[in-house]
Amino acid sequence: MTVNTTVNRVLLALAGLVLFVLGGSVLAIGLGAPAPSWWLHDGRNDVLLDDSERTRWRDEGWWWPVVIAALAVVVLLCLWWLVSVLRRRRVSEIVVDTGDGEVAALRGRALERALAEDANRQDGVAEARVLLTGRRGTPRTRAVLLLEPHVDPGTALDTFAAGPLTHARTATTLPALPSEVRLRAVKHRPERVT
Repeated sequence: MTVNTTVNRVLLALAGLVLFVLGGSVLAIGLGAPAPSWWLHDGRNDVLLDDSERTRWRDEGWWWPVVIAALAVVVLLCLWWLVSVLRRRRVSEIVVDTGDGEVAALRGRALERALAEDANRQDGVAEARVLLTGRRGTPRTRAVLLLEPHVDPGTALDTFAAGPLTHARTATTLPALPSEVRLRAVKHRPERVT
């Protein structure tokens, strides 16, 4: 799981929890449940902000700058989150030197599929998933290899680097193809030892 995925899940969980607790509390009090002692309002007919709460800090010199700064920080954080979620992470095509002074465009998904199929043919690899990131001229790969229980992870990694990654780098004439490879074991039932 990437850092962005983790951040998204944590932020969504926190936002959901806060909204659930506040919304559930307001609904329960609105339906006639007694308000707890820590609750902001007294009961069912209480307004969200009465005149005294709304105008309480209006004459203080620090109030409005703090409110505006806090809201600006919240807006900037929301915009950062939105941009990070919407930003494309995949490389749609890779520039390949054809050797005659011209360049060709290779679809990124085609190279991902070729790398995954080549890795799936490896001994002990149950499934391989590959994602191309980076830029057109300098792509990077992220691969997840699901390994059978009997496979040595170091050997599987060496075979992947010497086989599929080298084939992809040679075929695309890239000087380098940096890669992040995650190795995971396939879940299996425990074996009985006698």
